[in-house]
Amino acid sequence: MSKFSSLPLTRRRGRLAKALFYVFIIPVFAQAGILVLEGRSMSLRRADWSSAGILPPAQEYEPARVVVFSGRTGGIKGVVARHSWIVYKRSGDATWTRYDVVGWGDPIRRNWRPPDGRWFGDAPIVVADRSGAAADALIPRIEAAIRSYPYGDEGDYWMWPGPNSNTFVASILRAIPEIGATLPPNAIGRDFRPSPYAGATDSGTGVELSAWGLIGVKIGWVEGIELNFLSLVVGLDLRHPGLKLPAFGRLGFDAFSPPAAGAAGR
Repeated sequence: MSKFSSLPLTRRRGRLAKALFYVFIIPVFAQAGILVLEGRSMSLRRADWSSAGILPPAQEYEPARVVVFSGRTGGIKGVVARHSWIVYKRSGDATWTRYDVVGWGDPIRRNWRPPDGRWFGDAPIVVADRSGAAADALIPRIEAAIRSYPYGDEGDYWMWPGPNSNTFVASILRAIPEIGATLPPNAIGRDFRPSPYAGATDSGTGVELSAWGLIGVKIGWVEGIELNFLSLVVGLDLRHPGLKLPAFGRLGFDAFSPPAAGAAGR
């Protein structure tokens, strides 16, 4: 019998509550302090929404390309959450096409911000980047997933636990699992589903149990090991070794960072 199991029930509950506090809540307070010290913009109007210079002009880039971006959001929710969107162009297109979901008016927006624009002043990270013939083959399926997104009407958006912007992009990634990508662990809403779920992870490389995106567990090659508690995620990245923490997202030696302008994924 373990030392923990031999403790009285009340003491076991107390230790479990303390462990949950340390693992899930302390990182949130730490990240809040960091953002305050950085002086991040909390204002929609004063924030910088300009291009971060990650993508080249579309007319100067001939191949097809699909890129998934994610940027830390603003306000109080920026402590724990990110906003994600998808950008693509077919071979020879002279413009990029951007789709994301917002929480006011008609949720699905097309080309309402620069394709690689900052989000509340935060330069976005690149979650997935594919180019060439592989990207050309993905685009019709991406467009089909956008058309079939079930939460595209005014009033459908819910910041927590979803459906929100990350729910939208996660639904697209599920439609193209061979892209081999998952949204950052602090992209709250990515795990939302309208009912309890048991089955394959978004990438198809593992298994997932989830209750409306509020509580769940994942084990997969792309997703790693994740434990979800009230949409806050802790876990391990197995493919690119790293730690996943609430509010911070993924921490590792090769943490996500924007590529040089004009760079393309495989």
